[in-house]
Amino acid sequence: MSVAVMPAPIDTDGALNKRKRSRSPSLKNDGAPPTSRRRSHSPPSNGLLERPRVVDADPQRKAERERQLAARAAAAELEKTDNPKEKEFDAQAEFAKLIGSRSGGVYMPPARLRAMQEAAAKDKSSPEYQRMAWDALRKSITGIVNRVNIVNIKQVVPELFSENLVRGRGLFARSVMKAQAASLPFTPVFAALVAIINTKLPQVGELVLMRLISQFRRSFKRNDKIVCNSSTTFLAHLVNQAVAPPIVALQIFMLLLEHPTDDSIEIAVSFMREVGAFLTENSPKGTTFVFERFRTVLNEGAISQRVQYMIEVLMQVRKDKFKDNPIMPEGLDLVDEDEQITHQIELEDDMQVQEGLNIFKFDPDYGENEERYKSIKAEILGEDSDEESGSEEESSDEDEDEDEVAETKEGIEDRTETNLVNLRRVIYLTIMNALNYEEAVHKLLKVQIDEGQEIELVNMIIECCSQERSYSTFYGLIGERLSKLNRVWTECFENAFGNYYTTIHRYETNRLRNIARFFGHLFSTDSISWVVFECVKLNEDDTTSSSRIFIKILMNEMMESMGLKALAERFKDPEIKRNCEGMFPIDVPKNTRFAINYFTSIGLGIITEDMREYLKVRS
Repeated sequence: MSVAVMPAPIDTDGALNKRKRSRSPSLKNDGAPPTSRRRSHSPPSNGLLERPRVVDADPQRKAERERQLAARAAAAELEKTDNPKEKEFDAQAEFAKLIGSRSGGVYMPPARLRAMQEAAAKDKSSPEYQRMAWDALRKSITGIVNRVNIVNIKQVVPELFSENLVRGRGLFARSVMKAQAASLPFTPVFAALVAIINTKLPQVGELVLMRLISQFRRSFKRNDKIVCNSSTTFLAHLVNQAVAPPIVALQIFMLLLEHPTDDSIEIAVSFMREVGAFLTENSPKGTTFVFERFRTVLNEGAISQRVQYMIEVLMQVRKDKFKDNPIMPEGLDLVDEDEQITHQIELEDDMQVQEGLNIFKFDPDYGENEERYKSIKAEILGEDSDEESGSEEESSDEDEDEDEVAETKEGIEDRTETNLVNLRRVIYLTIMNALNYEEAVHKLLKVQIDEGQEIELVNMIIECCSQERSYSTFYGLIGERLSKLNRVWTECFENAFGNYYTTIHRYETNRLRNIARFFGHLFSTDSISWVVFECVKLNEDDTTSSSRIFIKILMNEMMESMGLKALAERFKDPEIKRNCEGMFPIDVPKNTRFAINYFTSIGLGIITEDMREYLKVRS
């Protein structure tokens, strides 16, 4: 049976007719299409939730998913109707999360952080407030330690003491060790910082030392060369600063050289470069023994040629007396030997590193501990407590009792000079903690000085100046400002010049130079009268080598500040010339020739013209 196949209809263009899309039914006219296409509007809301639509080939799975989505949408809508307003911020819950975290370094939006701070400030004894204070302490200590250098170390130390270093000693130890490991060239600066803090808070210096020794021991066992090298470098400079004893350095050498390897010898050579100058001066026998051990290792030849060459270079450094590796770099000798505290710790001791100090812990006596540290800070920085000024008005009975007690004490004389020692200590701390000379003068004028003790302040300023490694104009500006403020200080500095010139032979050369430049600054700025030169007798019998060096440095400082021409004209003033007859003698030709030769040799021949004319007349 044959089936006839009809051909597909062809339109006028020759293309096959495609299946036409069915048109949407129209309510008005079922047969005719709509006149124009418009977007259909959504029906008005009747308060009912629209069932979510899901596209899925499986009808059962599609229905189940639509049912689940509808249930979720209904639950969310019900929660909105129950809580129409947004849930309020719960500070206590946020604090609980923060306290539960170990690091406390989670990011928090500023608005939420401010809300937490406001909530914590209401109760300063709460764990929340203590945690916020702990985070602030950690950030402050880390920031201060990271920006310390040789130039600003004197300004950074008071800022560091302003923070609670007793509570944050673990944070300080961790910060300074991390900063040192990240920048080894700044190790002398960090060691000087630890040394300064160790003089006032020995427990902080001891904790840093114990953690460094413990870190070295762990890194040595793990063969961690980088950590081991950073630890030994820090320990070397703490030995130089007299925070750690020399025995620790010698024990480290014995440990490194007991079983020599390339890494251990390299670390030992680097360690000896840093601490060799100190050990040579303070432990020569131990240093000799260590170098003998180096020589033995070199002769055995069990190490590589590169490390052998390092030992040979170290031998040459020792012959040069460690000239490129001084005990303390210039500007970091900030602690007197008498004030430094050396912790007698050995390498094999049981170290209490107290890792728990790095983590926040609630302190039930937080307020008392903070007040106690405030008193310690005031004692260290020399600040006056404002709390004593509150009770000025008292009853008449108490005043009478105090008067009676004062009358009974009038006959007691303190010959131990305790008050004088305390006064000098307050003056010293005030000068050392000042950022600039203006602040120093402002604070010095607030110091309670009894009548007749003004010379003590002047002497302390000059002594502090003489103790510096090199002269600092900081002290000259202090003297200049004080002299121009009150005539009393001018007279004190003038009397001090005569006293120091008379006893200048007792001072070593460096201190003599600083004192001479200090007075040269005062003379060149007219802070004190030039009449005081009358105590100078420039002849062979009345001068010593120290006094001649003192006058030379003094005159050179004046010449640099004033200029040679202005200096010569000033000495020609009749009043000054009359009081400087001892400096420019014209009584005996022998003394005149001595003065001419002296001033000519120091480059001040122009001020000897009158003495030369005197010799011409006499001859």
